[in-house]
Amino acid sequence: MASFPPSVNEKLIGRSRTVGELLAPASPFDKKCGRENWTVAFAPDGSYFAWSQGHRIVKLVPWSQCLNNFSLHGVKTFTNLSHSKLSRQNSNGDQKNKPSEHVIDCGDIVWSLAFGSSVPEKQSRCVNIEWHRFKFGQDQLLLATGLSNGRIKIWDVYTGKLLLNLMDHTEVVRDLTFAPDGSLILVSASRDKTLRVWDLKDDGNMMKILRGHPNWVYSCAFSPDSSILCSVGASKAVLLWDMDKYTLIRKLEGHHNDVVACEFSPDGALLATASHDTRVCVWDPHTGAVLMEFGHLFPAPTPIFAGGANDRWVRSVSFSHDGLHIASLADDKMVRFWRIDEDHPVQVAPLNNGLCCAFSTDGSVLAAGTQDGSVYFWATPRRVANLQHLCRMAIRRVMPTSQVQNLPVPPTIVAFLSYRI
Repeated sequence: MASFPPSVNEKLIGRSRTVGELLAPASPFDKKCGRENWTVAFAPDGSYFAWSQGHRIVKLVPWSQCLNNFSLHGVKTFTNLSHSKLSRQNSNGDQKNKPSEHVIDCGDIVWSLAFGSSVPEKQSRCVNIEWHRFKFGQDQLLLATGLSNGRIKIWDVYTGKLLLNLMDHTEVVRDLTFAPDGSLILVSASRDKTLRVWDLKDDGNMMKILRGHPNWVYSCAFSPDSSILCSVGASKAVLLWDMDKYTLIRKLEGHHNDVVACEFSPDGALLATASHDTRVCVWDPHTGAVLMEFGHLFPAPTPIFAGGANDRWVRSVSFSHDGLHIASLADDKMVRFWRIDEDHPVQVAPLNNGLCCAFSTDGSVLAAGTQDGSVYFWATPRRVANLQHLCRMAIRRVMPTSQVQNLPVPPTIVAFLSYRI
């Protein structure tokens, strides 16, 4: 379905163009363990790019400056040439108007990162408390870091000030995600088999513990309207949660091995999950149906082989902001770009020891982190979307998928606006 013989690959699949590299500094005595880049993240407004460089260090780079350096000095950029410690003074206009490259020492190995931005009219859900230690403004940009010791540290991106230290998890915090609605609701996924919901506008108060995973929780993601949370983990688990009631909606069944990454499409109609079973599954989260499978091993393995050490574990998946492309990263040293309407990659790129990937805010670049703490960037495929895809995306800006199915229009129009197998 996905990994074709070399002769077929050469004819059908193009190579993605490399944009740049950020190479982590290394000394001869560096330990290999602890240098892994488990997570990369772009700020919602596209102003910053962050990644875990290994050995407790998180690097913050102004994204526009990063792109300029790539175009001026060629592909390679070494991250130890000009980094500076984040200042501890209050934010001011000059700092925000002129973002600069910074380094944060988080005190322990960093497993997860997430940017969050505030919308003032989104109030805390804890309505009984009138006084708060922090009052987040509209221009606030926060960075959450999940650590090996179970702690979550919240930083002001512009000043580097440590704002909050959230302590409740008992194991590694494997993933973090902010609600996209600007409410500063943060969800953390941990190896302690739980998800925890934090309200940063209520000074980091933990609102809820979500239990339901039988084993480690690897990843979590909000739907674009912040109403649904997907969490994935060991033992083939894919769970959907109602984030208004904090209840389990349904379990999605179809993977044959641990599920390690998930992400919703920009219109919320699709959900992509990556698994060690060599596949990326694209689901309709509202019905639980698998709409598409992107395999990374040809021919497709049996469920027994897929459930073991098959040398094609898919490590990460990311949805492009055009809603048309998906990127996946697997243990076969390849990054693949897929279209949701085709069953083979449209572009590929080589990558050794890849662990994570994410599209830039505008969707033009894919960033991927590796085991040595470095980051590599590729230009994403440029394709003109067809009318059907544009209509699907457009109508879901004004109504959810469930309402699309009930529109008082002919069935052929409803089918035209639906994602189908």
